Amino acid sequence: MQDERYLRLLSEKFPNSQAVIREIINLRAILSLPKGTEHFVSDLHGASSAFIHMIKNASGVVRKKVDEVYGETLSEEEKRALCALIYYPDERIELIKRFYAGEEVDGLLNLNSQLSNLHTLEEWYRRRLHQEVEIARAITIKYSRSKVHKLLPPEYAYIIGELLHESHLELHDRQTYYTAIIDAIIETGCADQLLIAISYLIHSLTIDTLHVVGDIFDRGSGAAKILDVLSTIRDYDIQWGNHDIEWIGAMAGNMALLATVLRVSIRYANIETLEEGYGINLLPLANFAMTIYGDDLCTIWQTKDFDNNPRLTRSAQLMAKMHKAISIIQFKLEGQTVLRHPEWHMDDRAVLDKIDYEKGTVTLDGVTYPLLDTNLPTIDPKHPYELNQYEQDLMNQLMRSFHKSEKMQRHLRLLYEHGSLYLVRNGFLLYHAAIPLNADGSFVETEVCGKRVSGKMLFDRVDEIIRQAYYGEGAEKENALDFMLYLWEGEFSPLYNKDKMTTFERYFIADKTPHEEKKGAYFSLADDEETCKMILKEFGLNPATGRIVNGHVPVRTIKGETPIRANGKRFVIDGGFSKPYQEKTGIAGYTLIYNSHGIQLVEHESFENREQAVLSGSDIHSRMLLQDFSGQRMRIKDTDKGKELLEQISYLEQLLHEYRSGAFRQR
Repeated sequence: MQDERYLRLLSEKFPNSQAVIREIINLRAILSLPKGTEHFVSDLHGASSAFIHMIKNASGVVRKKVDEVYGETLSEEEKRALCALIYYPDERIELIKRFYAGEEVDGLLNLNSQLSNLHTLEEWYRRRLHQEVEIARAITIKYSRSKVHKLLPPEYAYIIGELLHESHLELHDRQTYYTAIIDAIIETGCADQLLIAISYLIHSLTIDTLHVVGDIFDRGSGAAKILDVLSTIRDYDIQWGNHDIEWIGAMAGNMALLATVLRVSIRYANIETLEEGYGINLLPLANFAMTIYGDDLCTIWQTKDFDNNPRLTRSAQLMAKMHKAISIIQFKLEGQTVLRHPEWHMDDRAVLDKIDYEKGTVTLDGVTYPLLDTNLPTIDPKHPYELNQYEQDLMNQLMRSFHKSEKMQRHLRLLYEHGSLYLVRNGFLLYHAAIPLNADGSFVETEVCGKRVSGKMLFDRVDEIIRQAYYGEGAEKENALDFMLYLWEGEFSPLYNKDKMTTFERYFIADKTPHEEKKGAYFSLADDEETCKMILKEFGLNPATGRIVNGHVPVRTIKGETPIRANGKRFVIDGGFSKPYQEKTGIAGYTLIYNSHGIQLVEHESFENREQAVLSGSDIHSRMLLQDFSGQRMRIKDTDKGKELLEQISYLEQLLHEYRSGAFRQR
């Protein structure tokens, strides 16, 4: 009965035998094409410029294609100029037009060298149109014409299609026809738009699917820009990281995580994401901080990286006061939340009632430590976790700003619609941080909102709770929102998996002993091949051929660490996209590339800046760490998408049988 109902619905789209036959032929042809290229990145941490450039150059794939097509026939300068046009067509074309108009352009000598053989703008257009079409043709050859056509702007789809697929003509006629199209494009003033459209087509097809394995947010200032760019990509997914959950929880309404987002942003002099990215007004927090801590030097609350952020308009002293004000509020709200949930076993994170306010000390695990700051005027020792009226009004006002930010709420929906805690795709298991394990390697069983779960069931349950925090109602939603804090800092959270988060201790205690955060067993056991095979099997993958991809822990290449773990069963691709992490890693990020030939792991150097990339064609220099190519090229029929298409073909064949037997009426 269910199959018949589905076939009836299918017949609405394919009303007769000929329509069904056409679709079967189309799908079978698609199954024979090489699989599209998947790119895996992780831990972007707001580094929007490097991320955007990586998208535009496809982690070096575009430059590699230019080398393949043109070999030694183009100079290095010419190749860089062509790549710059493909990466940033709008800005590059504007620069070139200014040059040919006789304007002075920074970097003029470099441009003179690149354009020495192209004396007019028309010659430049003709050369670049030919070159871009050749690169696009080399890239589109493994895709169906239908797919390519859908990626083109309608007004230029026919023209670009003709340029890409004119091989049906005889050699002489083809060249004449091709040249006539190029000449007409230039004469009618359409060259700019065509070059831009072809560049974007190249961007779209060099990365068929993008997997972001967590942590779009954190230290860098460009998280909102990254999400804007992601929203323009045809096929992408996000596996939430701990910093993503921090922001998702704040956006969805968790007050403690809202305070955490503000504290972290101020601590690292990164308030651009809040103020410029999302239009959040921090003036109420600044006024509150000045009122409460006007005479306080706030010595231990100085903002990190303040001098490296020339765009900050506030003084260092004001930032320090804001930092202190929101930190105290965070400790209060965290305490309230963990005390509401004794099942979390996080009472040690409620710290404010362990302070002796007269002596200026705090007692943790039986040890008493002097506080580095004893000026705590907003804390009532008898009710240390209660916000005073001014603090409550401030947090309500800030929460309203989050909810009223149209862009923030749009990005929150995007994070939910394209996000998940984990993903299984084409033999890969993707998750950001950890799968909680016991010391003996077995899966930790823990309680998540009333259910005891472990392994894959833990991940499925947590994913469900994260969605309830946004889409749920009533008590269910409130409990789920609270649980977002546990996911940020809980011992058995798959996004954290340390025994505690010692934020308070790092601020208030000079002795570094209580600063320690002990990692879960996963972080050592996951480098063992048998452990990875056990995890793969738990998530339904073939342990012999499956692989794990995660990030979270920076790979310190400068200390000899490698991203390839467990005899190649696990890839840790946190390489430091954001500059603050590059001192730890020694590099500037990884991209794992999975195309029809096999797997490549690419290591990136630091990105200079967008301006130099536009002007001189400077690029991210990358080094190949791994090439694991099989002898037989992988086709779409070998992928998860191929399985879906085969199932569609099966139903279409059933529908065709019903038409031919007369059981269904054809229209």
